Amino acid sequence: MANSRRPATGSTRVTRPRTAGRSELGRRGEEVAADYLSGLGYQIVARNWRCRWGEIDLIARIRHSGRSKIIFCEVKTRAGLGWGDPLEAITYQKGRRLRQLAGQWLAETGDHADDLRIDGIGVVLLRGQAPQLKHVPGIDG
Repeated sequence: MANSRRPATGSTRVTRPRTAGRSELGRRGEEVAADYLSGLGYQIVARNWRCRWGEIDLIARIRHSGRSKIIFCEVKTRAGLGWGDPLEAITYQKGRRLRQLAGQWLAETGDHADDLRIDGIGVVLLRGQAPQLKHVPGIDG
């Protein structure tokens, strides 16, 4: 997926400062994503797990037919679509980093499962509207 710091409708390069408003937006998006996954029967194992190489937004587990699956989720949140679909911000490099972080989490926790997966979740939070969520299972191939 492309990584562009340019609004979808303009041609001028614009960068956004990191602000408390953006971190609050991200936190709200992760809450929406966690609620969504919980509603599907996933157990949220960790939120915002960090190590020196990066962060995994959500780690979830689901059991089905006696098998266990751990899902590592990258959540991208937007307050509108002027910067494009939130999932476009998950680049190939980010997917690669998530695979490395997933391995680190497994090594540190000693946890294991029959299957592992890396998902992308895009959340759009528009004022006065219900959150819009798009879940893409298996973004790592």
